[in-house]
Amino acid sequence: MAMVSITSPLLLAHKTKITTCNSSHRRCRHTITASSRPLRAAVIGGGPAGASAAESLANANISTFLFERNPTGSKPCGGAIPLCMMEEFSLPHSLIDRHVSQFLLLSPSNLPSLFSRHLSADTHYIPMLRREVLDSFLRERAKEKGAVVVPGLMTGIKMPRSEKEPYVIQYISEGSTQTIEADVIVGADGANSRVAREIGAGEYATAIAFQERIRLPPSAMSYYTDLAEMYLGSNVSPDFYAWVFPKCDHVAVGTGTVSSKPSIKSLQASLHARAGTKLAGGTVIRVEAHPIPEHPRPRRVIGRVALVGDAAGYVTKCSGEGIYFAAKSGRLCGEAIGKLWREEGKVTESGLKREYLKKWDDEFSGMFRFLDLLHKVFYKDDAGKEALAEMCADAYVQKRTFECYLDKKMVVGHPWEEMKLAWRTVGSMVRNRVLGREVERLRMLEANLSV
Repeated sequence: MAMVSITSPLLLAHKTKITTCNSSHRRCRHTITASSRPLRAAVIGGGPAGASAAESLANANISTFLFERNPTGSKPCGGAIPLCMMEEFSLPHSLIDRHVSQFLLLSPSNLPSLFSRHLSADTHYIPMLRREVLDSFLRERAKEKGAVVVPGLMTGIKMPRSEKEPYVIQYISEGSTQTIEADVIVGADGANSRVAREIGAGEYATAIAFQERIRLPPSAMSYYTDLAEMYLGSNVSPDFYAWVFPKCDHVAVGTGTVSSKPSIKSLQASLHARAGTKLAGGTVIRVEAHPIPEHPRPRRVIGRVALVGDAAGYVTKCSGEGIYFAAKSGRLCGEAIGKLWREEGKVTESGLKREYLKKWDDEFSGMFRFLDLLHKVFYKDDAGKEALAEMCADAYVQKRTFECYLDKKMVVGHPWEEMKLAWRTVGSMVRNRVLGREVERLRMLEANLSV
């Protein structure tokens, strides 16, 4: 098992001669400063969070290694991103599979609410893409900036005995176990983050997302040309939602849940039943499953290690959105490390908390708390989901929803309209408590008759 002393981000890429040492005999003892040598950063995980962090680090002339265990893989993700992400992250439009200008929300009783009034195919649409395409593009761009992409699985981290010593990362690449030193680590390795476990970042609840990619006949696929569907109801998910989202030549059909993980396949079958003939004649081309965090981790920065994306728990309740927040957190973390190294000549826990965590929380904690509140109010039973679907038919609700989603800004609404919305919300909750109980009664009756 060899220890690699990194002196340039091009070493592995060009097979340049490197210096090896035995970690038990020789160890870097000097204080790490901007004038002594390049800062060495290891980014674990090559999704939107890791790739964005690696790009920012490379832009700051930091020696950057990006580890990705499965470069050809992808996670079960609906693939919807906010429109603002295209410009903010300079994403080419060639990555987009579909421009969704119609969004259909179906209540537990299958009452539809169509979002189309505030969407258009040209200027206000939801970009739909495939994660394997997006992730590959972001990794390649980080590589072009100078990051070295390492196809490998991180298996452990040996902690430094002082702030002057590096972290020693153990990983498996091309069948052999290797080690590498790094002064700072960015953990972007998903909900089951090994980095988080190694540094003791604390546990959090996770949901499971299950998704099938289904290739439909051309006549059936034409229905989903610019339409995405979201299904609410305990029969497809007791605490989340199910979806049918269009991709390039197929649809992504999936659901998620926290409380009913063992029943995920049964919930998926119910989704197929509710979608009905719209999926008829389709061929399943891929089946995917993956954990999704339910809330931020108790600790997101420990020492010179920072967590971003799913590893940090940056997935919103209610909507389950994570792609934008992953990329945003990765970029913010990478920029924070670059700033600390450039201006202070060192990276510390207090510096990371100030330049990364505080800025993140100041910008997004309010949005996460608001969506968490909506989830608690509307997702706890079918009556609440009926009320949510009814509210989503409201023109003002749709306008506010897409102002916040497409541009990622918590826009302050008109006071009078907000007051009227509050009253309509109360009315919907009262009405749908009655409707929800009736829907549940009919389902129980149907279940008993089928026995």
